Amino acid sequence: MGEFGGFITDKLEIKFLILYIADRLVQPAPFEMIQELAMCDKGVEYFDFADCMADLVRTGHLQLEHDKYAITQKGRENIRACESHLPYTVRLQVDKNMASFNNALRRSSLVTSKLSERPRGGYTLTLSLSDEKDNIMKLELLVTQERMGRQLERNFQRRAEEIYNALIELLYEQ
Repeated sequence: MGEFGGFITDKLEIKFLILYIADRLVQPAPFEMIQELAMCDKGVEYFDFADCMADLVRTGHLQLEHDKYAITQKGRENIRACESHLPYTVRLQVDKNMASFNNALRRSSLVTSKLSERPRGGYTLTLSLSDEKDNIMKLELLVTQERMGRQLERNFQRRAEEIYNALIELLYEQ
């Protein structure tokens, strides 16, 4: 994602930018994702950005739940009224970058994994792949070490569709 300009000049514009981004994300997003989208303008500095995120949560424009930020109704109403105060070139850049971020958010909600410790030792790794409507695959595995479970989780997160297709192919073999 290329940086440009320095069109953002103060914290109020950073807040507008954050709300503009949050309003266009398909679901709640982690701090880092919103930050990456906001850093498309050289006028946005990390510490100002972090302060603005905290202010927006404190004032009820954003909601923080499970380490993800979502815009509230108050935030939506405010950005609709103030969106034109955000420099046009910044809005264009955010809109251009938004598609890949929304695709990543959609996919992360469809590919899930959970590692939980078993009472008698070991771990249960639950892997799930869904489409927009329903669960396509749910797989539970016993793993003996947490480190192994975390590695399997990472691999599944990256290659869930490939794993699903390979499993189906193996099951259909004559």
